[in-house]
Amino acid sequence: MANISESLQSVLAVDGTLGCALGDWNTGFALGNATNDTNFTADKLEQAIALNSEVLKAKNKARDLLGISAHIEDILITLEDQYHLIRVARTVEGMFFYMVLDREKANLGLARMKLQAIEKDLEV
Repeated sequence: MANISESLQSVLAVDGTLGCALGDWNTGFALGNATNDTNFTADKLEQAIALNSEVLKAKNKARDLLGISAHIEDILITLEDQYHLIRVARTVEGMFFYMVLDREKANLGLARMKLQAIEKDLEV
């Protein structure tokens, strides 16, 4: 099992990762963050956690409205030069990882697999 800091350092080690954070989507609070890029400061990652908490809440409402019972695993937002990956933690209720990847350097499939493994090992 890995703590928050160890988990975020593992996420940051994934090829192409620019920044990452762990948040509580019920409150919108960041529990920690890490970055490889000066554009992704702690303040910006904390704000991103708060805003992405709203994305998760909205997607859960839409899922419920449609009568879908399956849990959300992840949400991918694709930009011209980046991937933004939101991964809902199954091992810790209400937590999610937020990961920003450089599209030119990252392998999205591999990043998703590694983030899933890191999430399974998380202990808060």
